[in-house]
Amino acid sequence: MSVSYPSHLGQCAEIVGGKESKPHSRPYMAIIKGNRLCGGTLIKQNWVLTAAHCQIEKTTKVILGAHSISKSESTKQNFTIVKQVPYPCYDQETHEGDLMLLQLNVPAKINRYVKTVKLPLTDSDLKPGTQCLVAGWGATHSKDKKASDVLREVNIGVIERTICNDKEHYNSKPIVTLNMVCAGDKKGLKDSCIGDSGGPLMCKNEQKAIVSFGKPSRCADRQYPGVYTLLRKKYLKWIAEITGGDLE
Repeated sequence: MSVSYPSHLGQCAEIVGGKESKPHSRPYMAIIKGNRLCGGTLIKQNWVLTAAHCQIEKTTKVILGAHSISKSESTKQNFTIVKQVPYPCYDQETHEGDLMLLQLNVPAKINRYVKTVKLPLTDSDLKPGTQCLVAGWGATHSKDKKASDVLREVNIGVIERTICNDKEHYNSKPIVTLNMVCAGDKKGLKDSCIGDSGGPLMCKNEQKAIVSFGKPSRCADRQYPGVYTLLRKKYLKWIAEITGGDLE
């Protein structure tokens, strides 16, 4: 497996306050399974998009077409990773540029259980109040780091950056920038959590962002909503350059 530069070990993020997804209703979802669990999305037959902070080892596998992690499902396709390409300007401290591409050893077979995700065509921000969906196999409670065996999802709303950066929330530590989006539940009942990192924030059937970070051990805390890497134009351009363009 070739690596563009060493990836960083980060806090992977599960779905709190959500529900079990209808089996195979999210055919673009990828399980990235190593010593730590992360999520991802199939963007081309042989490329998966995830977060740069997700730890990738030689033994890490990518699984497509899954609903359950543990069960033997005929729909599953298993892959090894031949190349990992973290975004070159990823900053582990500020979380800027928290995205990474994984090249699969062979192209995925596209069918009703395995499909590519739709990425944005334009560089558009998400307005506060926009309702989106996040899915993953991560923890269902911040105090219990055990992964969910089945895919889960939850609807969350976009929160104004100024709110996320104020003293009652992240207090600009770190700063939620224009390249990120803050989303969650005002009551603190819904969120992504440990194990969901790298998964998609879906808005109107498009992947608008990637699960990036939150406050460790504080999932679904109204004070610390989840923060996502927004798929800005510069990121989309980089993705196209690395994968050869012609994305869905």
